[in-house]
Amino acid sequence: MLFEPTTLRSLSLRNRVVMSPMTRSRAVEANTPNALMAEYYAQRAGAGLIITEGTSPSPNGLGYARIPGLYNASQAAGWKLVTDAVHAKGGKIVIQLMHTGRVSHAANLPAGAEVVGPTAAVLPGEMYTDSKGMQPHSAPRAMTQADIDHVVAEYAASAQLAIEAGFDGVELHGANGYLIEQFLNGNVNQRTDGYGGSAAGRNRFALEVVRAVAKRIGAGKVGIRVSPHGVFNATGPFDGVDEQYVALVKELSAIGLLYLHQLDHSAMGAPAVPAGIKAALRDAFKGPYILAGGFDRASGEKALQSGQADLVAYGRPFISNPDLVERLKKDVALTAPDFSTFYTPGAKGYTDYAVQTA
Repeated sequence: MLFEPTTLRSLSLRNRVVMSPMTRSRAVEANTPNALMAEYYAQRAGAGLIITEGTSPSPNGLGYARIPGLYNASQAAGWKLVTDAVHAKGGKIVIQLMHTGRVSHAANLPAGAEVVGPTAAVLPGEMYTDSKGMQPHSAPRAMTQADIDHVVAEYAASAQLAIEAGFDGVELHGANGYLIEQFLNGNVNQRTDGYGGSAAGRNRFALEVVRAVAKRIGAGKVGIRVSPHGVFNATGPFDGVDEQYVALVKELSAIGLLYLHQLDHSAMGAPAVPAGIKAALRDAFKGPYILAGGFDRASGEKALQSGQADLVAYGRPFISNPDLVERLKKDVALTAPDFSTFYTPGAKGYTDYAVQTA
């Protein structure tokens, strides 16, 4: 099933292999996509669906060095290079919108931007900045109702730019401890207003973003990525997490989204997401379901054959194997990635991996 053509709502896909979103930090000038990024994604257009790296809908969401944005005309033009290149190879591509929220350092933000989050609690740990090296995370300003309304509007405007730039849809990043999950997660969200204090309150921001984006570009062009039980950026399980996510996903299902994308980082050393909640979310979402997390050819095929997923996403194997689909199909050995070049500028470790299955 992995290599069979399929449909994703109105999209026709050449196979059920998805390229997972992966930060690569190559948007070197004013967080604007460029020709090098277009080459990178075009090399991987053999995937049934490409999901881009996390891309901020707001200057405030550019928490990491050199991640791309999509909130102005220059960035949209840069992304048009990418979508044109992928479509020229017969691929399909959606953009992941990722606001980093409190996972940020002020040195990584453009002039006039600020670090914001559900609360003023600082994220423990450090992050890399080009100007100062490793630094403790910056203190966020707790978002007001006006801030929330503003960022919801930013997501919708960015989604509109995405469609104008030629994307086949957008994915909202609701995992890994970034802004949407900062509201969802009971360990992070300590608000006492209507955006916290209960499962419904914690789900509210995510649903407002989803509904605003769906209203702007159509629900059938909007996917979302979630990871209950994920532990990135000081999230982690909390009391009632499963019930909260089932309720969230039932509401998402009713909106008629493009897909639900469930992430499990246990292959990278995080605790496994319990099989029970994966099955519960699969059952709650009446639409296409993508599973991600450490799959190889055999386990990906098994997930499809057993009905656990409709599509299977692969991350790091795509970094060093631009022809991953053909390698999986022919059972060719995979090239190991160079971890030292994951987030460095330039072509090395980015567009210079060889294609071996032509």
